[in-house]
Amino acid sequence: MTKAPFLLFICLFLGVIGGCNLNNPGFSTGTLNSRYNDEKPALSGDGRWLALLSNRRGTNQMLLYDLQTKQYQTLGGLYTGQEITDSPSLSQTGRYLAYVVIIEGRPVIALYDRITDRSELLSQNYRGWLRNPRLSPDGRYLVFESARRGQWDVEVLDRGPNIELDIADGSPVDSPKP
Repeated sequence: MTKAPFLLFICLFLGVIGGCNLNNPGFSTGTLNSRYNDEKPALSGDGRWLALLSNRRGTNQMLLYDLQTKQYQTLGGLYTGQEITDSPSLSQTGRYLAYVVIIEGRPVIALYDRITDRSELLSQNYRGWLRNPRLSPDGRYLVFESARRGQWDVEVLDRGPNIELDIADGSPVDSPKP
């Protein structure tokens, strides 16, 4: 039996055809919750986007759900599938998604941009353990906990004045005064 008919049979047998998608098992275009473990939700400031961790494909993965259209967004540039992701945080309109990724056994903070569909590592050369990144609404500032001094402290990372800010209506923003 080929894969697609077998999955269809399982879905029909279990009576969960609404929750099955043969091209992407475990995802439904219209439902948020599933029979899988979904955890660590993060909501964008405007309330439209929801980032969460799920094991819908048998591994820990980051998902982005559009609460307005009730569909999952493809995160093509988020990660390669070899890393473990954790602790999502979204900017105001969900343009930026900060998260922790474990690379070679070490936590690193990454930032995904939905517009460019790419991620960048923000703390790759950082010494010490870190966790719980949180983005400012405009996406410029990132706070996180670090254990660089042997205890958990709070640190602030400024992404700089030249980044594209996440602004809902595209209004100009005044530069901070020195």
